[in-house]
Amino acid sequence: MNRGAGAQRLSRRRWLATGAALPLAALPGLAQAGSQLEEPLADAVRAALSAAIRNAAPPIPEFNDTESRLRYLRWLGAMGDRLYRRIPDRRERLELLQTIWYECRRAGLEVSLVLGLIQVESNFRRFAISSAGARGLMQVMPFWTRVIGDGDPARLFHMQTNLRFGCQILRHYLDRERGDLFMALGRYNGSRGRAPYPNAVFANQRHYVFDDRAPAGLAG
Repeated sequence: MNRGAGAQRLSRRRWLATGAALPLAALPGLAQAGSQLEEPLADAVRAALSAAIRNAAPPIPEFNDTESRLRYLRWLGAMGDRLYRRIPDRRERLELLQTIWYECRRAGLEVSLVLGLIQVESNFRRFAISSAGARGLMQVMPFWTRVIGDGDPARLFHMQTNLRFGCQILRHYLDRERGDLFMALGRYNGSRGRAPYPNAVFANQRHYVFDDRAPAGLAG
């Protein structure tokens, strides 16, 4: 076995055992997150994040055809079953999944990836706060509200705002890294170039993969 690869796997196991699981279980009000860096934003990213501040209602998906809608409903049912224990309230669970699905397509991200990221970052706790001050489901740093909105970090506890911020920030980092998802995830967590965080997201992503070959057709 390559010593470097073995050390990396051992480091990942230690991170999963101590850096993610223990604080989430032992400190209900806190979550684990890195430190996203404040940096200039593309105009498209700035516009998308600004829209999240203004729009308080959850998005309603629209479809071009019946099969696309049926595929979405199959996905919604499958993910609802997988999140039942974490989010017992049916209405909250469906609203969350509907918003994640919409925002991922808006940002051009894999839904399973964002679900895996949320599990690592907050374990699906809407009001989670990390020791670094990151907030909400996708653990967004408060400086983003100063850069984009009115500077009120409490807005990051609003589900749609947090998910749109998180998805657009990840999209921004992915563009900055020229499509390198490993590096983009590291940048999102403030651990660029280090393996534990991307590996943890990828591991959790597998739980949310939906195997359905029907074509998707989101309008707009």
